[in-house]
Amino acid sequence: MVDRVLQTRWVLSLIGASAFGDHAPPCWMKRPRLPKGAIMNAELHTGRSTQPRRAALLCLALANVTALAAQRIEDVSFKANCDGTEQKYVIVYPDGFAAGKSCAALIVLHGHGSDRWQFVKDARGECRAAREVAAARGLMLVSPDYRAKTSWMGPKAEADVAQIIGELKRRHRVTKIILCGGSMGGTGALTFAAMHPDLVDGVVAFNGTANLVEFPDFADAIAASFGGTKDQKPDEYRRRSAEFWPERFTMPVAATTGGKDRSVPPDSVRRLLDALKTTNPNVLLIHRPDGGHNTTWEDSKAALEFVVSKVLEREHPRQAAPRGGFR
Repeated sequence: MVDRVLQTRWVLSLIGASAFGDHAPPCWMKRPRLPKGAIMNAELHTGRSTQPRRAALLCLALANVTALAAQRIEDVSFKANCDGTEQKYVIVYPDGFAAGKSCAALIVLHGHGSDRWQFVKDARGECRAAREVAAARGLMLVSPDYRAKTSWMGPKAEADVAQIIGELKRRHRVTKIILCGGSMGGTGALTFAAMHPDLVDGVVAFNGTANLVEFPDFADAIAASFGGTKDQKPDEYRRRSAEFWPERFTMPVAATTGGKDRSVPPDSVRRLLDALKTTNPNVLLIHRPDGGHNTTWEDSKAALEFVVSKVLEREHPRQAAPRGGFR
């Protein structure tokens, strides 16, 4: 169960964040703290009251807290095989979960600057859609730190995710793995699937990149994660760029992109999915020409439902109709 103090702090942070008004940061980075008096200053600056916005956001936050309180949540610590450090991931168990009963898992990867709690708590559309789809489909929701807060699916993050998948299969009889993430997490989902297609049954990427060779931003964080710059480790950047390995994506894949995304441009993901469509019948690209670096709840849910339904159909195929047709 989520700690009550954490729940209260989360609600208050959401209410305070409403002071940004229509200028709320759309990116996947962790929301900054507001100085004292920020809400009052916002009212003076905009000339309109923030009370209605705060009230609406309070209702949404309380609804999320109520939903979380009703679920069984476990914050798991483990010793990483690759370097012996303590690492963590969160499990949100589905209703009716029972030990010894097989299930599928939705592993969700947070964005740059955040951690394992983003998909568990955040009210943004992508995170809310992941929680709702997991709950509705009876999926175990698993949210790893994967070397938070600036992972970019480097070697240690990759090793951690592979280790977590192994633990899920041993501890909980998880039979199917669906990998999902946003921004850095969307990039990481594509990277991990390209490097371990045998471990992944479906992939959903929100606003990520499929080509780290050409991606110019977050250079210091990526270099620290990969063990060097593009000039120092060119093979590492290529190995972790999904666009170069389309033949490995035989599982269902969905991605969302925004034409006006300046944080993580959409071009490489669009090229990758165009290539996949020539050989893989289970591919969905939702591209919004006027979209930025975020995905709406509606598009997030559509992408997730597309992949989840394909994966679960493969696990439990429909029985063939008897001869003579259905009765």
